[in-house]
Amino acid sequence: MIDAEREGDDGDVEAVKDLMRAHGESLRADADLLAELGLRLDVANIIDFGPVALSRVSAAHARESGERKRLEAMARANFAAQAQTHAAVVDMLESRNHADLARRVDELARLRFGLAAGVIALEGPGHIPAGWRALVEGQVDLILGPRKLTLMGHAPTALGLFGDIARQLGSLALVRLAIWEPARQGVMAFASPDPDAFTADMGAELVTFLARVLERTAERWPIP
Repeated sequence: MIDAEREGDDGDVEAVKDLMRAHGESLRADADLLAELGLRLDVANIIDFGPVALSRVSAAHARESGERKRLEAMARANFAAQAQTHAAVVDMLESRNHADLARRVDELARLRFGLAAGVIALEGPGHIPAGWRALVEGQVDLILGPRKLTLMGHAPTALGLFGDIARQLGSLALVRLAIWEPARQGVMAFASPDPDAFTADMGAELVTFLARVLERTAERWPIP
């Protein structure tokens, strides 16, 4: 019974097709019927799926436009970050001593990059410059991990560098320092309350560049 009904349906479809073929001119002349079917005639007098095609083109354009805007926004953000980094380098190079360098690192973090704080920490034993955080020997490896140069994201072992504001912080950017000869190990650290400000998949090139500038600047003044 079902097969018979299916054969009947197929026969009806074929009959409609034959009818459309036989009366193609009338069909093309009936604009209202074409609109109801979602069809239209193009300039070559050929029926096409106009609304469907237009919707597909519109969707593709929206995707392309969205991706382009995302890339443009990323490019603007990268350019702004590079410009601020270059200005930060000039600020550090103008430091008068170690204490002034530490102050400038914190100021550039807050005022130039909109972060919560920036600090310099140095391992002992030995003199710790004014304004720098003191670390025990081996603490840099505990904070960053052995032989790691950078850490971006959540770093509970480094929260103590930021004192009273530690509980407000969501993410950190940490770079290992090696200053003077023989080298003293240290860390340059930036902190943000935003957990997405620094993430593990984020490039660390700019903060690493700042750390190298900091090392060369700090070496201007020997320490006891």
